[in-house]
Amino acid sequence: MKKRVGIFGGTFDPVHTGHVALARSFLESRLIDRLLVTLTPEAPHKQGREKTSYDDRLAMLNLAFEEIENAEVSTLEQRLPSPSYTLQTLEYLQNSHPETVFYLCMGEDSLVQFHKWYKYKEILKRTDLIVAERPGYDWRETSDEIRESVILIEHRPVEVSATEIRSEIQEKSSVESQQVPEGVQRYIREKGLYR
Repeated sequence: MKKRVGIFGGTFDPVHTGHVALARSFLESRLIDRLLVTLTPEAPHKQGREKTSYDDRLAMLNLAFEEIENAEVSTLEQRLPSPSYTLQTLEYLQNSHPETVFYLCMGEDSLVQFHKWYKYKEILKRTDLIVAERPGYDWRETSDEIRESVILIEHRPVEVSATEIRSEIQEKSSVESQQVPEGVQRYIREKGLYR
């Protein structure tokens, strides 16, 4: 039996309870044995906004996922050539672990934008997409070729947005949000992030 590993990537700025809930649903789906949470240093499609440092985002990610069994935070994308394209990450992992089957894990919000990803058709030739429901999005609105690669999983969505969390901290100068894991809240306070 080949090992099955899900790749769940993002800028995670900051990581929030929605990300953690997604990770749990991916693992509970039983489609994968392990989840690789890959931190993107610089997302090609998210240019223009000042990002929190990679080290701070990595520290928060480690705090958020430290107690989730079979989830591993990965710094692979920082070691690969920039910019961080999913295709490049996938090719590297498949070439270095030929005994493993990799899946791309995402929320419906990412899926409806998937046709804009760099060489998305090449990604579809290499892997299937494990997709978790997100309110306000419909995976059926994607093209036939994308839909054919989708494995939809059960997920109780958590309504939360990293943009809203950053705005809330700027306005209130504090983070009291239930939308951010406790350890991450402490880290944000101690480092004075998003002020």
